[in-house]
Amino acid sequence: MRRREFISLLGGMAATWPLPLRAQQPKLPRIGVLILANPEPFWSEFREGLRAHGYIERQNIQFEFRSADGKSNLLRGLADELVRLKVDMIVASQTPAVTAARQATSEIPIVMAAAGDPVGTGLISSLARPGGNITGLSGTSSETGAKLLEIIRDMLPSTRRVAILANASDPFTKPFLEQIERGGQTLGIAIQAILVRGVEEFDAAFAAMAKERADAVIVQPSLPRKAALDLALKYGLPPIAPIRLFPSEGGLMSYSGNQTDQFRRAAYYIDRILKGAKPADLPVQNPVKYELVINRKTAKALGLEVPPMLLARADEVIE
Repeated sequence: MRRREFISLLGGMAATWPLPLRAQQPKLPRIGVLILANPEPFWSEFREGLRAHGYIERQNIQFEFRSADGKSNLLRGLADELVRLKVDMIVASQTPAVTAARQATSEIPIVMAAAGDPVGTGLISSLARPGGNITGLSGTSSETGAKLLEIIRDMLPSTRRVAILANASDPFTKPFLEQIERGGQTLGIAIQAILVRGVEEFDAAFAAMAKERADAVIVQPSLPRKAALDLALKYGLPPIAPIRLFPSEGGLMSYSGNQTDQFRRAAYYIDRILKGAKPADLPVQNPVKYELVINRKTAKALGLEVPPMLLARADEVIE
């Protein structure tokens, strides 16, 4: 028998060998990723955190990525889709996405990356022992809302009324607004809360703010920020938000936990759960550090001079 014929015959025999005798590729853990909108910087920082734990996409881990593109009503369907795909875990960023994942499954582990006030919204029992199938990171706490008012007063000492553009579909909205209203009572600032469900309601919302002569507007992060920012600048309303990206996008100021750190720390929970830990036993972490970021260019566009004391307190100033 010629050599070429022998090799061909050997190859044909290999195809008929029992499955256990063949070399098998190990099954890669599949992680479902669910976000409301704006994948960056969450997506890149989250994967960077995984790389630090030794996980490389398509080598020893794989992803099913789903984004609602800013439409909260789509999240539940996307979460159901991830469950049908039988992913090993779901990572959800922001409270609406975590809530949708929780509604879709009580069995698949869910990692928050991050969610606002998860105890106050009922997502977990406590930070120390979350219970159920959810753990991860607590993002902006409801108390941050009151802190935003203090920063607005430091920037604009004459502030008497602050509007809140709030997300009617976000479970975090209730504790967030409650804290802002308490802060307003303490500081003597009137609060004008306007709840919206989408961009189509933004024009009417900002017209109402202008009519009531609001001095500034706080934008809830789970709303489409670019559209809100454009209208705030159009009406000459200083826009502030509890999310680090906001000043980079053109907002005036932000006060929030260090989001880059949080996105990367989510990888810790992925690693622990893949190694056998149960979500119920993994304590939820609060932000380690809060940051004040100011966009001085936006301040100038609004005709504002940032007080030196506030500049000195800022962790970053965008020129």
